[in-house]
Amino acid sequence: MLKVGYIGLGLMGKSIARNILKAGFPVVAHNRSRAAVDELVAEGATAASSPSEVASQADVVFTNLPDSPDVEQVVLGENGIIDGARAGLIYVDNSTIKPASARMIAETLKEKNVFALDAPVSGGDIGARNGTLTIMVGGDSSALERVMPVLLAMGKTVTHVGEAGAGQVAKAANQIMVAAQMVAMGELLVFAKKAGVDPRKVVDAIKGGAAQCWTLDVKPPRLFDGNRNPGFKSRMQLKDLRIVMETAKEYDIPISSTIENTKLFQQMIDAGMGELDNSAVVGVIEKLAGVEIP
Repeated sequence: MLKVGYIGLGLMGKSIARNILKAGFPVVAHNRSRAAVDELVAEGATAASSPSEVASQADVVFTNLPDSPDVEQVVLGENGIIDGARAGLIYVDNSTIKPASARMIAETLKEKNVFALDAPVSGGDIGARNGTLTIMVGGDSSALERVMPVLLAMGKTVTHVGEAGAGQVAKAANQIMVAAQMVAMGELLVFAKKAGVDPRKVVDAIKGGAAQCWTLDVKPPRLFDGNRNPGFKSRMQLKDLRIVMETAKEYDIPISSTIENTKLFQQMIDAGMGELDNSAVVGVIEKLAGVEIP
């Protein structure tokens, strides 16, 4: 059985690592703050003091980190994964980073005969806890086949999109749609409220038709209850949209609606709402409209 290293035990990473552990894989865990590591150690994991130590003990090493510079530092920096890696190690990144960074990391690790898979995930904290994430993968198909049992412990759908960086392109595309849905949902709720109609009843009326989507199924009940706590933090949504913007500029891709959605999420962060759920972008729209949904 593969010995698995997991680095980055945040909102989603800890749940993913826990599901890998529950599936019976030995897990070596590392995190910048120790509390999350201690939780997993109490459940049977082993602690490591650095990324290089994780790599030296594992057959496959996962990372789940905030942004491209964080991943590059943990993989290629001092005491990074590359320092502890041996030929044949498989590195899998569950973070959402720039496709260009994923390709650079893969090329650098290839020189050490280490396989790299970019495997960002979608499904939020609920999917991470329940092991129902959607996983989009770029990189070597033989490496993917080898780690597939581990991926199936954390997700229900695993799609090999293409070569290195392809998984991150797919995740960026996913975030274009997610942002659009969150903004559209916020607009329709405020639209109904300001037009004098109960937003709850509007959602009930439309969610079984052409407007049906995961966002409309899951988010309105939380918002109506006054719950704007994350799932997926709005500041991370903005970070992902910046990746979209940078990649679109690199390839000269028109993304006019995403530009506008990015502005709304920027306003949200500027208003001090960066730690709230990405669905809480409705708060920006409420302020612009001068109304509040129930």
